[in-house]
Amino acid sequence: MKIVTILGARPQFIKAGTVSREISKNSALREIIVHTGQHYDANMSDVFFDEMNIPKPCHNLGIGGNGHGAMTGQMLEQIEMILLIERPDWVLVYGDTNSTLAGALAASKLHIKIAHIEAGLRSFNMAMPEEINRILTDRVSQLLFCPTRTAIDNLSKEGVDHWSGDPTCLLVGDVMQDGAFYYSNLAKKPSGVETQNNFVLCTIHRAENTDDIGRLTGIINALNEVSQQRQVVLPLHPRTRKILADSDLDTSQLTVISPVGYLNMIWLIKNSACIFTDSGGLQKEAFFFEKPCITMRDETEWVELVDSGVNFLAGADKEKILAAFEGVFSITKNYNQAIYGSGCASQNIVEALINY
Repeated sequence: MKIVTILGARPQFIKAGTVSREISKNSALREIIVHTGQHYDANMSDVFFDEMNIPKPCHNLGIGGNGHGAMTGQMLEQIEMILLIERPDWVLVYGDTNSTLAGALAASKLHIKIAHIEAGLRSFNMAMPEEINRILTDRVSQLLFCPTRTAIDNLSKEGVDHWSGDPTCLLVGDVMQDGAFYYSNLAKKPSGVETQNNFVLCTIHRAENTDDIGRLTGIINALNEVSQQRQVVLPLHPRTRKILADSDLDTSQLTVISPVGYLNMIWLIKNSACIFTDSGGLQKEAFFFEKPCITMRDETEWVELVDSGVNFLAGADKEKILAAFEGVFSITKNYNQAIYGSGCASQNIVEALINY
């Protein structure tokens, strides 16, 4: 059985690390990895293949840095050409990026079966490009691999049982949990980064925050106040770094560093006091390593983390962010790892592909 896996962004490399390793254990399976180039910075891409022992891509498209339409269109065209050559049994896509949607659309038009990992997630915010990508990808997939019961329920409410093509919806658990457990003991401190006791870790990358100067101002002002109490370590996405450099916002009180590899990020998470982020993946990683998380968005796909009292939605409002920070250490939290399965998601996914 031949599987073409479409990857393009940092979270997808992390997820593929565990699934590709499980695929490689079965001699009846052959995986062809296509890297779209959506994350084209070496620190955001190449390092993940090296340190996580993910097989090198067979095809590297080098598409990145364009607008949504141009990027997705170029990916669709080139992925279609690859699929015509490779003629796989399955196309495997992850998450909700432009790479995800392009891979799913190319496969669906060629009548190649699609498996979507992290199916069923919903923010219910159609202004997010990710929401559009995940809804459309779910709609054309034959295997919907859901990480949580909430994701299953979302698809049920959308009438998945009545969709054409008879898609199969499975609760498999979260592949990021598999990876976090597997790579935890390999975590290593980023070189050249000095951290103080009880530092907080922050990431900012979503367009809803970086492209809105009002929201970005609220976030940076809040972080500057937090830095008066604790060191704020901020690995900056290249795009966010450029936006901040072009603005008048002061980040001199923050410990701004370049993007780090996954093993470095795990070290930062494990050794931090709490997390500030607008990333979906980092919300879960904070949970896996039992760190409270302040989410700088107005909604989250991971509602079970909010319900468990470990994730606090603060949006981009300075006062809400600071209020969440003041209360985050005193609230009783539930880090029940069963929420995301038992660390067997990758095994469940490979078995489903074989037995479909």
